[in-house]
Amino acid sequence: MATDYDAPRKTDDELAEDSLEELKAQRATKAASSVDVDEVELAENLELPGADLSDESLTVRVIPRQADEFTCSKCFLVHHRSQLARETKSGEPICRDCA
Repeated sequence: MATDYDAPRKTDDELAEDSLEELKAQRATKAASSVDVDEVELAENLELPGADLSDESLTVRVIPRQADEFTCSKCFLVHHRSQLARETKSGEPICRDCA
């Protein structure tokens, strides 16, 4: 909840005037105003704009690892040699992100 720091603050007398019933009523109205959304139902009804892509398949061109690249032994991602942080005692490379 956002706080307006420029708003005048309540004094101790004004805080004492707020009854427990008023605070409970405020909490109940806030709870009643929240919307319960079923995420699964929302995702099923979601339609992307444009053509129907349900029968399409993605084609990805895979390029083999180049001579100036390495595969990190921790995250198993292929990185450029400039991202090499160190090698383990057994000679396995580790990238800067995992080091």
